[in-house]
Amino acid sequence: MRMARADLDDPEVQALIAYHQRAMVEGSPPGLSFALDLSGLQTDDVTVWEARGDGRVAAIGALKRLDGQRGEIKSMRTHPDFLRQGLAAALLETIIAHARGEGLTVLSLETGSGPAFEPALALYRRRGFVNGPAFAHYVLTDFNQCLHLALD
Repeated sequence: MRMARADLDDPEVQALIAYHQRAMVEGSPPGLSFALDLSGLQTDDVTVWEARGDGRVAAIGALKRLDGQRGEIKSMRTHPDFLRQGLAAALLETIIAHARGEGLTVLSLETGSGPAFEPALALYRRRGFVNGPAFAHYVLTDFNQCLHLALD
């Protein structure tokens, strides 16, 4: 697998972003999916990485800088053909290392609840993320939750 900054003009990257957004909307109550579309990932405060395997885009993950101290994990998605190969964990480590290198002290994320979200939640919790208060524009509900990781 090769990990690198994603080319957001690449049709394969765009297809995985669109797949992720569709899955999040379909798996979330109305109004509670906050997955960024392509334009949301193309802003100056977002960095997107890709993992490639067998010449294909296998996974994506992004870091959105919230301010000088905090960042948010966004758009973590592994293509169904590449599940259970450690790509999400490798992307998460890449994002954490980049955040530390940028001087961020906290990484946060918002995600849903239920069986479809359990694999991602297990990954984040294994890495040390813990549930906590809402951040940025999020509001906690019975469905969504916020997790945080101190980087210091």
